[in-house]
Amino acid sequence: MTLIAGVVGWPIAHSLSPLIHNAWITAAGLDARYEAFEAGDEPAFRRLVEEGRGGRLVGLNVTAPWKQLALELADTASLTARRCGSANLIGFAEGRVVATSTDGLGLMAALVEQAPGFDARGAEVVVLGAGGAARAAVAALVRDGARVGVMNRTRERAERLAEDLDAEVAEETALERAALVVNALSVPPRIDAGSLRSDAVLMDMTYRPLETPFLAAGRARGLTTVDGLAMLIGQARPSFKTLFDQAPPDIDVRALALQALGEAS
Repeated sequence: MTLIAGVVGWPIAHSLSPLIHNAWITAAGLDARYEAFEAGDEPAFRRLVEEGRGGRLVGLNVTAPWKQLALELADTASLTARRCGSANLIGFAEGRVVATSTDGLGLMAALVEQAPGFDARGAEVVVLGAGGAARAAVAALVRDGARVGVMNRTRERAERLAEDLDAEVAEETALERAALVVNALSVPPRIDAGSLRSDAVLMDMTYRPLETPFLAAGRARGLTTVDGLAMLIGQARPSFKTLFDQAPPDIDVRALALQALGEAS
């Protein structure tokens, strides 16, 4: 029986997750496939979850705007997902939905890969945004010992996130002291790279384009930058293990993704 998994969101056609997971599936020789599922409204997402309950799917990665609803529909959820207030991965077993979040794992894996000199313990970090992606970032960084400040256009959302995850609401001056600035916004942040520390690390969760204006400004100043593709692959590895009950094969999926993005490796 062919195992079916996938990624669901809106929009979803741009997602590189099927490319990455299907490359691993092929390399592992699995009788499986990983698809992109479009859910343009809440009823469509709920129907897909019910299909999973019915046994058609082994699990789903969940992206915007359905991460919070994924957690709400779950029968059980990991502590990480509950702390984040959202889930980017749901598995189906015997009619039940199990939710978790691998976004934080992806963020930390990306930092290890592209900013190996960064140590979260005791580091002052600023996270831009207060949505599901920002929550996952804050939860992971706080867990690893960072002192995290949250900046968001709507201060009330930043305060709620900070209170939930043992973080703080950051003022503009926090950027000047930050060892790491993470952009979890869907739009480029308006930050003067010249005001940042000379050894600051910049990370952007977006991977289209791979080098965002935020990262380009940091690179031009000689700062260490971490791209969203590293995070995507970093969260995909534990997702694959959960979905297919084995670690992904050791193949260069980043090169495949770069080719799909039209980027030089």
